[in-house]
Amino acid sequence: MTAKHLVWDWNGTLLDDLHLVVSSTNVAFASAGGRDVGSDEHRRTFRRPVADFYAEMLGRAIDEEEFGRLDRIFHDAYRLGLTDVTLAADALAAIKTWPGSQSLLSMWFHHELVPAVEGHGLTGVFTRIDGLRAELGGGFKAAHLAAHLAGLGVEGGDVVMIGDSLDDADAAESVGGSAVLYTGGFTDPARLRESGRPVADTLVEAVKMAMSL
Repeated sequence: MTAKHLVWDWNGTLLDDLHLVVSSTNVAFASAGGRDVGSDEHRRTFRRPVADFYAEMLGRAIDEEEFGRLDRIFHDAYRLGLTDVTLAADALAAIKTWPGSQSLLSMWFHHELVPAVEGHGLTGVFTRIDGLRAELGGGFKAAHLAAHLAGLGVEGGDVVMIGDSLDDADAAESVGGSAVLYTGGFTDPARLRESGRPVADTLVEAVKMAMSL
């Protein structure tokens, strides 16, 4: 194993919340006169910046003010459904499989992320937990990963990231690290495999692949 540190993504990776993300997205779209998007279409088309995804699905340009409104509607709907969301089936087993240090980096709001992680019994598992500290998100993950690693004092080349989006892989590569992409989250598996990055169908498999990078 060459990688010394594992960075986990949260939403769509450790947290099995695709169904809630899709339903909350549709609440936001309905407020703007848009149509419902199914899970399969969401997985095929979702991308960052999220404002670009919204614009494509709504069929028109979205300015910052409207994106802010839609983002608030999305998160309000998302919070209401969180009590029914569980970790991915093999999340705990996967976490226990990794022999080195682990941390968590999410684009969800930091002040909500930390108690959620603790609520799922993961207190003390991660050497650092970072979420979004801005009021409005939707951007790329690369800069957040760089800041996360700086806070840890970990070199990018010593890192492998496990996430469910191409943005996770782009972020890892931007700091000189590697990534394993997980098919159980927000991105269609075909899109992940077409990227040429390592792809796993389970989180335990993802960790085992990460151990070989």
